[in-house]
Amino acid sequence: MAITQKLREQVSPVLGRLLRGRRAGVRHSVRSAPELQAPVEIGLVSPDFHHEGMIAEANRAPANTSPGLAWHGVPEGTLQLLLVVEDIDAPFKKPLIHALALIDPELSHLESGALAEDSERVRLLPGSFGRRGYHGPKPLPGHGEHRYGFHLYALDALLPATVSGLDEVLRAADGRVLACGFLEGRATDDGSGAESAEQTRGVRGRRRGINLRDLRH
Repeated sequence: MAITQKLREQVSPVLGRLLRGRRAGVRHSVRSAPELQAPVEIGLVSPDFHHEGMIAEANRAPANTSPGLAWHGVPEGTLQLLLVVEDIDAPFKKPLIHALALIDPELSHLESGALAEDSERVRLLPGSFGRRGYHGPKPLPGHGEHRYGFHLYALDALLPATVSGLDEVLRAADGRVLACGFLEGRATDDGSGAESAEQTRGVRGRRRGINLRDLRH
């Protein structure tokens, strides 16, 4: 049963501090997935934040406006682009997927807000908790700074129309990745003291019987 908003506001900072040492981590990131390894790099940038910089308020929850993205270096033979946005510091076993999309390879950029809904050139797939579209950062209060990876992959095949969710995408994309690009943004809750993931990684936490799904962002 979902907890009330008031109780959520009271409990979230406490839970965040308890879970500071619990983070999905890079080893569970798609960046480490053997199915998505590639020998060629795609240049990936955003006009809304620089690499390893703070993600703008407009691109965070609750606004949830996806940042603009631009890329270059997509190799010949690319039939589809795959975009994965993940939070590797979420207090779960695996990173939370904030966006999952298949993109027309003729595109070289996405305007701000382009991941709000399906279009002729962008197909949105379900991310964490079955959510489609872009869901901006909102770290658990007290949990410290989170890192958000924007990963772009050039595929030499079209993924099946039935593919749904990251696990299915990984299986379908295995052996099909020609090149990849990476851009990282960061975000922290105002009440967290802006502590970095590196500073808080060593602190151990416990769930204490509270369902993390009730506090998801």
